[in-house]
Amino acid sequence: MKQYVIMAAGDFPVHPEPLAVLKNADVLVACDSAAAGLVERGIRFDYVVGDMDSLSEKYRELLREKLIHIREQDTNDLQKAFRFTRELCVPGDRITILGAAGKREDHTIANISLLTDFAQSHPEIRILTDTGVFFPVLESGEFPSFLGQAISIFNPGCDPVLLSSGGLVYPLDKLKLSKWWTASLNKAAAESFTLSFEGEHKDGVIVFAVYAE
Repeated sequence: MKQYVIMAAGDFPVHPEPLAVLKNADVLVACDSAAAGLVERGIRFDYVVGDMDSLSEKYRELLREKLIHIREQDTNDLQKAFRFTRELCVPGDRITILGAAGKREDHTIANISLLTDFAQSHPEIRILTDTGVFFPVLESGEFPSFLGQAISIFNPGCDPVLLSSGGLVYPLDKLKLSKWWTASLNKAAAESFTLSFEGEHKDGVIVFAVYAE
């Protein structure tokens, strides 16, 4: 299994978890202007993907051999970088997105909401922040946790989702997730928890779990 890492242009990570993933990346892809931050920190990377509207001429020239210039404006740079990276992957490879949060809240929300879209074609994907991990859940299943771990569940789609749970302090019993906050701010009551979908759930949900201290 290879570890593909996409560095978005939000806040550069400082927590040991995302930094370890960054250090051990097999392939590192920078989203547009995120390349400048990597160069300034002396971090080697493989590609720069985007429409190049936020990467200065200085860096476009410096990194010209790494540039993957995608000119269309219907998707953002993270979507472009994901599509490019997915084509490099084989089943079982993981894509981890760093730098998806911070700087601008609208970018943060948009980046996180893309997870279930990305998971339709590559389920092994996640976003690491400085406080925890966001990961998509498309099917009922069991997920590792630890006692007291803060867990939030979000429905990024337009259609309500009915969800049940096991192993959470506040159980979900066919709870209708129709608002972003509906299943947020829960906690793990054991070393794993389960989520069970009821009925149609084509877009799945996004789970946020904090790191162990």
